[in-house]
Amino acid sequence: MLHFGTFCETLLRIIFRNRVRMALPPVVAIEIGTSKVVALVGEIRDDGHIVITGIGEHPSSGIRKGEITDFDHALVCVRGALAGAEETGQVAIHQLHVAFSGGHVEALVNRGTIPVNKPAEGVTEDDVEQVTEVARAVNIDPDRKVMHSIGQIFYVDGERVGRPQGFEGETLALDMLILHTKQSQIRNTVRLLESIPMSVADVAFGGLCSALAVLTPEQKEGGVLVIDLGGGTTTYAAYAGGTFATAGALRLGGDHVTNDIALAFNIPRSQAERLKKEAGSASGDETVRGMRVEIPAEVGYPARSVSLASLHTVMHLRMQEILRMIREDIERQGFLHQFGAGVVLTGGGSHMKGILKLTEQVFRAPCIVGRPAGFSGLAAVSDRPEYSTVAGLIRYAFLNAERQRQGTSPLVKVLRKLFGG
Repeated sequence: MLHFGTFCETLLRIIFRNRVRMALPPVVAIEIGTSKVVALVGEIRDDGHIVITGIGEHPSSGIRKGEITDFDHALVCVRGALAGAEETGQVAIHQLHVAFSGGHVEALVNRGTIPVNKPAEGVTEDDVEQVTEVARAVNIDPDRKVMHSIGQIFYVDGERVGRPQGFEGETLALDMLILHTKQSQIRNTVRLLESIPMSVADVAFGGLCSALAVLTPEQKEGGVLVIDLGGGTTTYAAYAGGTFATAGALRLGGDHVTNDIALAFNIPRSQAERLKKEAGSASGDETVRGMRVEIPAEVGYPARSVSLASLHTVMHLRMQEILRMIREDIERQGFLHQFGAGVVLTGGGSHMKGILKLTEQVFRAPCIVGRPAGFSGLAAVSDRPEYSTVAGLIRYAFLNAERQRQGTSPLVKVLRKLFGG
C-alpha cells in the first residue's frame, strides 16, 4: 500500500513536472510553547514537495500556559530557536508565521443569509462572495480577535448543498466557524517578535495547524478529533462529515502533570519531570502494585522511593480530567458520536505511556498517535508528533501564499483537497 505522504508527493510531482520553479520564498514557522520554542524553515520545490530544510529549538522560559509572562526570558528562547533554524536552513530569517495555542481560543458558528441576486438564473460566484462576507461579520467582545473564519455548509432555500453555484433558489445561507481569542495575547506575541526585530506574516491557531499536518481526507470525511497535548495547553480540532466542525483550547497540559507529581511526592520539578517520562503512565496498571521507584537525593531533598501505583494514579487523574473536559465540550456541541475515524493525538504528551488507552476509555473510540504526513526533508519532523503544529503551519502558510499569488491554481486545488484549508 502506498504511504499517504508518498502518495501526496508523487501526485504533486506529476502536477508540477512541466512547471517552472514557483516564485515562493521559504516559509519560517514558529511555535512559542510552554516547554520549548520550535522554529522550522520550509520550502516548496518545483516538483511540489514541501521540504523542511531547517529547524531550531530552545527550552522555554518566561512562557506559561502558552502565554508570555517574561519578555526578556522569552526573547532569549525565541532568538535561540531562530538562530538554530537559520544555521540548519542556511537562510536569513526576517519574517515569521506564528502558531498560537493559548488557552483562550473559542469557537462559534455564525449563519449568514442573503437573497439570491437572480433566483431563476441560479446562484453565482458573486452571491457566494456576498454570503461569505455576511457570515464572517460577527459581533464579539472588543477584547477578542477573530483568528479564522472557516466556511462549513451552504444552504439554498434551506436545503444543504455542496457547491452552491448554479442552484436555483431564493435564498443562500452559509454556516461559518469563527475561531477567536484574547486580543492582548496575540498583541503580546507579535510585540515580542517585532522587538527582535521580525515581521509577523500571520498568526494561526495551533489546533488547526496540527490537524492540517496529520489528517487524511478519509479521516476528515469519516469524522475525527485531533487533540494536541502540549506542555502548558491542550488544543483540539474536530471534523464531522468532511467539515471543520469545532475547535478549542484548555489551559492545562503536561506541565500540570509534572506539578501534580512534585506536590504529591514532595520532590523537585526536575525529578518529577524525569519520573513522569521514565516511569509514569496515564492508565492504571494492576501489575505495578507493590512496586516502587527510587529517587536520588538533590539539594534540599533527601533520597526516597515512591509507589509506582500512586505515581500512575496521580497522572491518570490529571490526564483524565483534561480529556473529559474536551469530551464535555464536544458533547455539548453535539459532535461526540460523529468521530467514525476516532481520535488522533499529537504533541509531546502523546508520548506518555498509557495515554492511548485512557483516551479510548474517555471517548469510547479508537485512538492513534498522529505524525506529520506529506513532508520531506528533515526526517525528525515526520517522525515526531510534537512537531505537528509547526509543520502544519508551514503547510498553512504555503496554501495561503499560493492562493494569494494565483488564486485557484492547481497547487491550491490539490493541497486543499488533500489537506483542507
